[in-house]
Amino acid sequence: MDVNVGVMKPFAAGIPQKTGFKSEDVEILANASQVNDPEDLLNPQFFPIPASPYTALKNLKIKPNVKLILERYKKLSKLHSMLLVEGMGGIMTPILKNYFVTDLIKSMNLETIIVTRTKVGTVNHTIMTCKMCENYKISVKGIIINNFDINGYRVKELKRDLEDLTNYPVLGSIPFIDDMSDASLYRIFKKNLDLKSLLN
Repeated sequence: MDVNVGVMKPFAAGIPQKTGFKSEDVEILANASQVNDPEDLLNPQFFPIPASPYTALKNLKIKPNVKLILERYKKLSKLHSMLLVEGMGGIMTPILKNYFVTDLIKSMNLETIIVTRTKVGTVNHTIMTCKMCENYKISVKGIIINNFDINGYRVKELKRDLEDLTNYPVLGSIPFIDDMSDASLYRIFKKNLDLKSLLN
């Protein structure tokens, strides 16, 4: 299944890397997807502190540029048949005082995939995220379990409970990955994700 997939992380934050992309998250996205798009398209705005865009505005006086983000998103959309847009923080991470990640999703007219954890407490957090999506009338494609906490929920039980409580499908569970090579990622994703549902 060959699909021309682009990637974007509209806002990124953290300590800038000394080489390559400023954001480690963006570098991982770019390498995994093997895109050749420039950094200012993949990540139009970077804040050099580990905080929300709103906190960056308050602390650094750097205003989040939503207009720029939407322009770059439109440009990237023309270069790829499908675009994976990674959020930051959670669904209610503040970008401006009255503009949150939910609003950005609405502005981009995107469907959402909720990535959750196996850590105890995740059921509450995931249900609240789903409810916020419903309040904002954001379409949820499904849930992916990021299975990194061996002391948390068993994946089979968590899948059962989340599907029962949210009425959204769990599209798969990703184990902790040591080998980030293309072959390894392909094998793991093919085995653990419902790729057909994700790509439709």
